Order: sequence, then structure tokens, then C-alpha cells
Amino acid sequence: MKLVTFEAGGKASYGALSGDRITDLGSTFGQRYADIRAVLEAGALPELAKAASAATATLALADVKLLPVITNPQKIFCVGLNYKTHVAETKRTDSDYPAIFTRFADTLVAHDAPLVKPTITQRFDFEGELAVVIGKGGRNITQANALEHIAGYACFNDGSVRDWQRHTHQWTPGKNFPGTGAFGPCLTTPDEVGDLGAQTITTRLNGQVVQQASLSDLIFTLPVIIEYLSGFTQLMPGDVIATGTPGGVGDRREPPLYMWDGDVVEVEISRIGLLRNTVKNEA
Repeated sequence: MKLVTFEAGGKASYGALSGDRITDLGSTFGQRYADIRAVLEAGALPELAKAASAATATLALADVKLLPVITNPQKIFCVGLNYKTHVAETKRTDSDYPAIFTRFADTLVAHDAPLVKPTITQRFDFEGELAVVIGKGGRNITQANALEHIAGYACFNDGSVRDWQRHTHQWTPGKNFPGTGAFGPCLTTPDEVGDLGAQTITTRLNGQVVQQASLSDLIFTLPVIIEYLSGFTQLMPGDVIATGTPGGVGDRREPPLYMWDGDVVEVEISRIGLLRNTVKNEA
């Protein structure tokens, strides 16, 4: 199943995406589960899948405004330096543990929404990533059980303000300008994906491929990341983990390649989705 959060007629809802049509599940389940996070908290994904399979998709994707898949995650974690190609281009050494930083929910934008270039920077960079959405929470989750805690996957663009990222050794400021983290277009459940390691992530800037890698190239696998995160905090349904970007980021190119007003950036992951955003200058 592919789940989307959307707005139609000024009202937010959620539903199952099939091709270019949406089955509005929020109209049926909204009083019990206000949003997708509430669905995950209740363990109600199977209930929604059954309803979606029996219903007729009545909404056209073109007629709704998509919202970030999870509009209200309690926590957003990002993993840095998680592909060998990216570690090499940054000239950093390998680490024994995942490099973790956080994002705030107000940095998120949806598929086809503007990705906001802050006025204060001339170094706005792309980072295509696989996002994991937690379905079942927990502490001290073992690697053996980690995949049971995943509700699904989405595309993510960890838009980075490189000068602010490097003010100190802490990356958080450069990763948290409002409207710089694209997330979507849908939450794709694991049964739709199959072998995750066989899937390819591709980032395009104005149609040019700038990043491409197999998800099997992740240094720290999803079970390792989930075990590590749950070792120090309680993972909750709806929490988001952006798992790192491959090599090819604009800041490490010669000459550098940044995002500017009017640019179109796409992050596509086979079997998961295609996330597209147009860059707009901050108002």
C-alpha cells in the first residue's frame, strides 16, 4: 500500500494511492484516526489496507494538494556519512557508530511544494535520501527485530545550508531552516518494495543525474540504525529516519553545484516513489 496525506477542499485527509488516483480513507476512519501517525499508533495499517482493497479510488491526484507523509512526527532523525562515496568526498574517516543529527517538523515540505532557499545563503545543497517511518515504537530494539518496527519508506531531500552547517562541528543549524526538507510523496509499505537492497536511489537537478546509488551501499544498515537510535531514546510510531545521502552532493563538486530559485530537484527510489520540488527563494 502507498499512503498519502493530502488536502482537498481546504480539509486535510489521508488515503491510499494507486497510480494517479486516491482512495480517501480519512473520510471513513478520520474520527478514529485523525492522521497517519494516529493510524500507526493504533496499529491500524492492516485495517486500512483491507478497506483500500475493497474501495474505489475517487480522487484524482492532480486535484489534491499533497502534504508531508507524516505531518506531525514527534522525532526526525538524520544519519550523516552513511555511504562510502559520500564519506570519501568529504574526506572524513570511517566511524564505529552512525552520525546522528535531528530535524524539526517545521522544516518539512511535501511533493510538489516549494523547497525554500534561505535568503541568507548562497550554498543551498541537495541530499537525496531514503526515509524510514517507524510503525511500532520501542526502546532497545534488537537488530533481529528492527524490521518489524518499520511501517514503510519514503523519499527525502535533506536540503542543506552548507555555510550554516559548518559554523561549528554541530550540523543542526544548517539542516533546520524552514521548508528545506522535502518528504514524500507517499509512505510505501515494505510489502510493496520487496528486497530493499535491490532498489536504487537517484537524485536529479534540472533533469541531470547528480547522485545515484544502490540502497545496499548503506554503511549502517536499517537494523543497525534502529538498534542504535532506540538505545538512547524511545522510538515512537510516526518517527522519521532519513538514512543518509550518497556521494555527488553539490558542495563537494568542482565547481560546486548548488540549488537556485526555479531549479527542479527530484529524488527517486525504485518501488518507493518520486519526490519532486521546485526551489523557491525565501519570501
